[in-house]
Amino acid sequence: MSNISFNKFYRKFNILSLILIVISLVFLIFKGLNYGVDFKGGTLIELRTTDKTNNISLIRDSFNQMNLGDVSVKKFGNETDFIVKFEKQNSNDPEFIKNIQNKLSSSIGDVDFRRVENVGPKVSSELLKSGIIAIRFEWQFSLGAILAIFHDVIITLGIFSIFSLEINLSIVAAVLTIVGYSMNDTVVIFDRVRENLRKYSDIKIFDLTNISINETLSRTIITSVTTLLALFSIYLFGGEILKGFSLAMILGVVFGTYSSIYIANPILVALNVSQRTIVKEEKD
Repeated sequence: MSNISFNKFYRKFNILSLILIVISLVFLIFKGLNYGVDFKGGTLIELRTTDKTNNISLIRDSFNQMNLGDVSVKKFGNETDFIVKFEKQNSNDPEFIKNIQNKLSSSIGDVDFRRVENVGPKVSSELLKSGIIAIRFEWQFSLGAILAIFHDVIITLGIFSIFSLEINLSIVAAVLTIVGYSMNDTVVIFDRVRENLRKYSDIKIFDLTNISINETLSRTIITSVTTLLALFSIYLFGGEILKGFSLAMILGVVFGTYSSIYIANPILVALNVSQRTIVKEEKD
């Protein structure tokens, strides 16, 4: 078992985290997020091309040249069918859609608009409810896990705000996945803390958290590294559509691993959790 003194750096990393959270909140409040079509609503076009060499990048570039705002392009059905979404700009005008089709045909060859419709924002308050999680630990442990989740999500969104990266449904999915990953990593360490509280009643929680982190460190490293390898592969080779999702996941894994050590566990130390806390909760 490794014996790294993680607990010696609790205070320093807590200060670092506080600074990052404040910076993230400032950008989120005053700059906001760069919402994509999924949040703003827009126009949806299902199209079919006659040229099989046309791909997502080529079609996206053609639409971007028309100044339609944010554009999202995805494959739909066979290799010549695509779904395109862009922000509303007089989309109720028939000539507006006809002009788009003419410009697109001159750029990539004949295209058939099989469906055209207005779409509203898909993101509602229901998605926020998905982030509310019930935790089976004592309230001290629950508080640590919840603060770790808020830490990871706020800093990840703060980075997206700082660099004006687009927020769409795939990013929402990534953020919800980050919540699950952060929770899972924290729960693994907390389970070991509970076990050690029963085993070592004479060891203070400051040192006990360090023992527990070291005992679960190999699992944490293996899980994080293998996940990051897959995510970096997606980021580098998965195409433009998956870049935002994979970047959010990469940030989430890094901050999730960090927060399970330097956010969740220092809360237990600050609240002076002891063996009596566990025994009392189990009796209740």
